[in-house]
Formats: sequence, C-alpha cells, structure tokens
Amino acid sequence: MAKKAEGELKKIEHVAIIMDGNGRWAKQKGLKHIEGHKEGAKAVRKAIETSKKLGIKYLTLYAFSTENWKRPPDEVRGLMSLLRSFLDENLERIHKEGIKLRVIGRIQQIPFPTRRKLLNAVKLTENNKSGTLVLALSYGGRAEIVDAVKKIAGDVSDKKLKIEKLDEDTFSNYLYAPDIPDPDLMIRTSGEMRISNFLLWQLSYSELYITDVLWPDFDENEFKKAIDNYYGRNRRFGGR
Repeated sequence: MAKKAEGELKKIEHVAIIMDGNGRWAKQKGLKHIEGHKEGAKAVRKAIETSKKLGIKYLTLYAFSTENWKRPPDEVRGLMSLLRSFLDENLERIHKEGIKLRVIGRIQQIPFPTRRKLLNAVKLTENNKSGTLVLALSYGGRAEIVDAVKKIAGDVSDKKLKIEKLDEDTFSNYLYAPDIPDPDLMIRTSGEMRISNFLLWQLSYSELYITDVLWPDFDENEFKKAIDNYYGRNRRFGGR
C-alpha cells in the first residue's frame, strides 16, 4: 500500500461508494438491464470482502436512490427482487463474519416483503462488531436533510430543543445514522463527475475518487487502487 503523505490525519475507516454503471455494462455485452444489476450484486460481495480485509470499519453503498423510483415499474420490481435474493444468499455469511447491517433512507417507501427482510437482517446483525455495512435505500441526501429539519422543528415545538442551541453538531444528530462517522473517501464508478444527491451533509470534507471502471468490474484490485490513491493525499480540512 502506498506510503501516507505528510499531513494524512488517520487510517481510513469509512468508505462510501456510488455503484454506477450496471446498465452500461449490460448494454456493452448485449444483455438485459437487469443482468447488469445481477452482476453488480456480485461486485457488492467483493466490496464487502475487500473492505473487511483492509480493516475498513464502515462501508456505505448507494443501492437505491429516491430518484430511482422514477424508473420503469418492471425494473423497480426487479431491483427489489434482487435485493431480497442478495439477502437470502449473503446474510448468513455477513452475520458469520460479524458484520452489522444498517439501512438508511426512507425505508417506509420500500415494498413490505423487501422491507421486512431488510429489518429482520438488521435485527439479526445488530450486535455484530467486526464492521458495519450501510445500505442507502430509497435514499436521497436532500431528503435526509429535510427529514432532519422536520424532526428538529418537532423538538423545538415540543420544547425539547432550544433553537439557539442548534449548531452543526446538533444538526448531525438528527440525520439517519448520527453515530457513523463521515466518510473519509467516496468512490464513484463509471466515470460520472457528480455525487448524485448522496450523503450531501456527510461528504463535505470527504476525499473523492472517480474511476471509469463500471461497477460490475470493480474488484479487489480496483478497490485497493482507490485506497492507495487516498493515502497519497494531504487532507487539510480547510487548513494549510
């Protein structure tokens, strides 16, 4: 692994990934769109394994955005089915490896069969301590901030919070997962140069790594390239 640059503050502990390029991968190979997502699910397994191998405590995966509900109904149903299949095939191993599963987003919008399976998986793994896998599902960064503001307004109205006490730290406590540290590194596959409404609050000082590799082809070597690139940077957080 590359030597850390002078000024690197700490060992990386949280990586967030925008898993982009499943559809393009399928199109390049003359396959149906859903086949790209199925291959992408295999890349998720590789990412979880590599993250644990590298000692990364938190891995957050942008699995389904609030905007993804606009996709054709058949595609949405296929993605929900694929998520259930992923849990059926991988939950036992995730639990055995001591990984805690968390879900962030407006999960009340997820169809009941899928939501029930997700919540059961979260409950099963809640005491695991070897690492945390966070799935961002029905998630949007703007939606998270709006939901936080609604909770704050409620607490101010109920006199549980004085508005003059509201600062950045207090605001952070109203987000979906306030106990999880902000990402050190955000990876986006497929070469798109945008963050697509992902963790808008939390990414304020995260390092960004963009690769042209499509998500189904993002393997252990590609993951390590991103980590090595991170360790070659100098994170100043606004300082010199």
